[in-house]
Amino acid sequence: MTMAHKQFVLTLEGVNKTFEGFKAISALNFYMDEGELRVIIGPNGAGKSTMLDLITGRTRPDTGRIEFGKDTDLTRLNEYQINRLGIGRKFQTPSVYIDHTVFENIWLSLEGSRSVWSTLFSRITPDQRDRIHNVLTTVGLADKSGWKAGNLSHGQKQWLEIGMLLAQNPKLLLVDEPAAGMTDEETHKTGELLMSLEGKHSIVVIEHDMTFVRQIARKVTVLHQGTVLCEGNVDEVQNDERVIEVYLGRKKKEKH
Repeated sequence: MTMAHKQFVLTLEGVNKTFEGFKAISALNFYMDEGELRVIIGPNGAGKSTMLDLITGRTRPDTGRIEFGKDTDLTRLNEYQINRLGIGRKFQTPSVYIDHTVFENIWLSLEGSRSVWSTLFSRITPDQRDRIHNVLTTVGLADKSGWKAGNLSHGQKQWLEIGMLLAQNPKLLLVDEPAAGMTDEETHKTGELLMSLEGKHSIVVIEHDMTFVRQIARKVTVLHQGTVLCEGNVDEVQNDERVIEVYLGRKKKEKH
C-alpha cells in the first residue's frame, strides 16, 4: 500500500519544540495507521512525554504539522477541543475518583457526561448501564463494580483509568508507561487488555519495560533526542546498532 492510499490516524511532520534552549523535539516525523497499536521507547529525555503533550495540545510545537485523521490540524486546537475529537490520554499516575465506586467512575466518564454532579443526580439509562458493564468487563473489573476505587490495587486503578478513557469512546488512546509499578501478573494482564483493544482503537503506548514491550509490540518507534532513531519490530529495534549505542552508551555514562 502506498503512502498516498494509506489512512493515517496520526501524522507528525517536521515537528520542533524547544524549552528554554533545550530542544525537546527535533524534526520529528511520525506516522501511525488507523487501528494500530504502536509502542514508543527511548531513553529518559528522548522526548516521549513531550510528544504526547504536543498531540494533546498541552503544549504547542514551534514549527511543524500535527494532523489527526485526514485533515484535522491539532496545532490550532486547545486541549479540550482535542479531547472532544476522540483523543484520550492516560498519564503514568492513575487519577480516579477514589471516594466513588468503580461503577460510578465509569459512569462519570461516559461520553456526553456533563459533570460529576449532573451525572450523579441524573437517572442512569439502561443503555448507559450496559455500556458501563461492557467497559468494566473489558478491563477485568466487572466483579469490583461496587468497590470504592480507593480500595483497588495499583494495577486495578490503572485498568479503571483505561476503562474511564474507553467510556469516552476515543479513536486514539495515548497511554504513558502503563506497566510502571505493576506486579508481573498485572503487567501481563495489562498487555492482554491493550492487545484486545487493537483495531477497535488506535493506541500509542510509551513504555520502558522491555518484557512488556515484547509482549504487546508489533511495531516499535525509538525516540532519541526528540527525533525518530529507528522503527521496526522488537527484534529489529533491539539489534539495531544505533539503539544499542544510545542505551548502552547512556548506561556507561550513568555509572560515573
